[in-house]
Amino acid sequence: MELTSKNAAIAAVEALENKKAEEITVIDISKVSPLADYFIICNGNNRNQVQALSDHVEETLGRMGFDRRPIEGYENANWILLDYHDVIIHIFDKENRSFYDIERIWRDGTKIEIEELKA
Repeated sequence: MELTSKNAAIAAVEALENKKAEEITVIDISKVSPLADYFIICNGNNRNQVQALSDHVEETLGRMGFDRRPIEGYENANWILLDYHDVIIHIFDKENRSFYDIERIWRDGTKIEIEELKA
């Protein structure tokens, strides 16, 4: 598999789905920011699930050969940030997801349905 940002985003979403992440949202920010191509946002029900989601994404993308910057927020597990350069994954607990409302902040990006991403 080619190491493209789209393939990383697809693999990350599938890893999150496998661990029962809630409300997975994918936003294409490539036209509004040089920061990345995709933001993936989701939440877990508790600290353990948030960490398990992070672990599974890290293991999946690492096995595929994607390089990651240092993880932020893992110990507290209320908002974990996984930065794979062109794909940035935000894994929240429910309370912090609603508080930070990343979707609203990045509303200039294009929300992509998961089925569309995988097509």
